[in-house]
Amino acid sequence: MRTFKNLLVTGGAGFIGSNMIRYLLSGPSGFTGRVINLDLLTYAGNPESLADIQARYGSGSDPRYIFVQGDICDRPLIERLFTDYQIDGVIHFAAESHVDRSILGPEAFVRTNVMGTFTLLDVARTAWAGKYTAGHESQNAEVTSVLFHHISTDEVYGSLGDSGYFTETTPYDPRSPYSASKASSDHLVMAYHHTYGLPVTLTNCSNNYGPYQFPEKLIPLMVLNMLEGKPLPVYGDGKNIRDWLYVEDHNSAVWLVMQQGRVGEKYNIGGENEWQNIELLQELINLVAEETGKPAEALRSLITYVKDRPGHDRRYAIDCTKLKTELGWKQSVNFSEGLRKTLRWYLANPEWISHVRSGSYRTWIEKNYEKR
Repeated sequence: MRTFKNLLVTGGAGFIGSNMIRYLLSGPSGFTGRVINLDLLTYAGNPESLADIQARYGSGSDPRYIFVQGDICDRPLIERLFTDYQIDGVIHFAAESHVDRSILGPEAFVRTNVMGTFTLLDVARTAWAGKYTAGHESQNAEVTSVLFHHISTDEVYGSLGDSGYFTETTPYDPRSPYSASKASSDHLVMAYHHTYGLPVTLTNCSNNYGPYQFPEKLIPLMVLNMLEGKPLPVYGDGKNIRDWLYVEDHNSAVWLVMQQGRVGEKYNIGGENEWQNIELLQELINLVAEETGKPAEALRSLITYVKDRPGHDRRYAIDCTKLKTELGWKQSVNFSEGLRKTLRWYLANPEWISHVRSGSYRTWIEKNYEKR
């Protein structure tokens, strides 16, 4: 089993990344080392999501949590982090990730998802080769071991028909600028392993849901629109199918792969939990009505069908047999339980939602962090 002392988590102020850091430091991971969270803090990055982690682990002479505001394309910064903190594991979440935004502005997706991943890989390769020495904190000890774990998506595989599943050997067939940029980064990761020998692992996951998700994503968007009496926009006929995975189950799988997965291999992580978008919305309506007392029929009247998104994939479904049989992973949260937990979190955290929507969380950032 691989162990780590200093993990660099990129995009750790985002939805999945912040949940991963919480899982590592205060969850059941068993990790006893240090986490360095590197995030540029674009619109979806909010370190307020980790205020409790900062308070508990981010102080003292030897903090276990360190936040750095910065760009994964900034090579001198990445080199400094590897040197100063003796990074021996990278968990690469940082990405532009919203399909609609990629259609409107693809350049940012190519820059972050492709060039950012390249920069991280190239610095990790040099560190792994022992060419960087640490600063005063580690008495110039050389970095000799680095595992690079890359987080990717099932969208790189394209679209499924009514049957079948994505496996690790499914040919890539991305349909949007977002998925194309993620496919490119996946290929770069594997190329750095095969060409240079860099130890890597890679996971492709299905749609995540849970607390701290930015409100533009489907589940929080629908919940918040219901609470505010706004239209509930549904693309096309609403019958596009997604496989939903609770975020903590995703992160438990990532950690298991990092510790025990075969180097140079990829693993699919799925919820085995397919829902048509319109069926999911109906389920959410029932839950919101139950939890808030709002009439379900009034909420249903807010459903508004809108023009379908260009290149909208019809169905995603993950086969995670490899992960289950090789490493013994399984989901721990069923969809009914996870959806209710997620809804209750949003109902209980209106201040976080308000800060994210208004951008006022940046005032909180300025008070608590110094840009490096």
